[in-house]
Amino acid sequence: MHLKHAFLCCAALALTACASVAVDSRVVQDFESPLLVHVAAPQPAAQWTHYKLPGKAATAYRFGLNDGRKSVQVDAQSSASMLRYPLHIEPQDLSLIRFSWKVPALILGSDFAERHLDDAPVRMVLAFEGDRNKFSTRNALLSELAQTLTGEPLPYATLMYVWCNKRTPGTVVVNPRTDRIRTLVVESGPKNLNQWVDYERNIRADYERAFGEAPGALVGVALMTDSDNTQSRTQAWYGPVQIGRFGPTGPSGPSGPSGLFDLATPVVQNPAQGAIVLGH
Repeated sequence: MHLKHAFLCCAALALTACASVAVDSRVVQDFESPLLVHVAAPQPAAQWTHYKLPGKAATAYRFGLNDGRKSVQVDAQSSASMLRYPLHIEPQDLSLIRFSWKVPALILGSDFAERHLDDAPVRMVLAFEGDRNKFSTRNALLSELAQTLTGEPLPYATLMYVWCNKRTPGTVVVNPRTDRIRTLVVESGPKNLNQWVDYERNIRADYERAFGEAPGALVGVALMTDSDNTQSRTQAWYGPVQIGRFGPTGPSGPSGPSGLFDLATPVVQNPAQGAIVLGH
């Protein structure tokens, strides 16, 4: 099995892992804006962690400002890693996700459908639960491999939102190693480079479009920028991520904006664990 795709699968399953993963020392402390908000139900305490892929150089993730917007700055130099956040949202509570990113340049020659060219300047990654008894023999073996490498099985399904070089927005690309990872193109070509682009997507509708079935619980969210296959350098910025039901002026739950449950309070550096902790 091609190691990048084995590790990409492991990265997907790491969205659900409980163990802390060391964060790159270049991550800046005290990011004072929520990265993730969910309004449907309270979530257990969680933290953003930098998940490094075995045998790969790590992409650098830094918190800061860009064009006055609080964001995560990403710099990948022939590298691949992800910033992840575990959570649990039941299928009946799935609604919308809002995210944004800014990409200065596309990765020349990248192609999600080709194993040796599968790099992306930006990926928004969602991991879902489901019935693993439905796995094909191939996926069951891959899940066993993931269990061996990381102690966690492969997620039932992983959906990635991406910026593609050439494919039309709305295109679904099935991962060449496992059909349990599917990519949905939401931006294509150079038209919107060097500016912030904002998205609001229906999680349930996008999952059904990609996988042809209803989703299970959402169990993880991650940001991922990688350039290891093309041996190139790419940069990008990610804005705050919000999940919930939105009113005309922002996120709102059944009781209105005052009913928000805030998953992502200020980010601080935990010196004991070396992890990014989201806490009061």
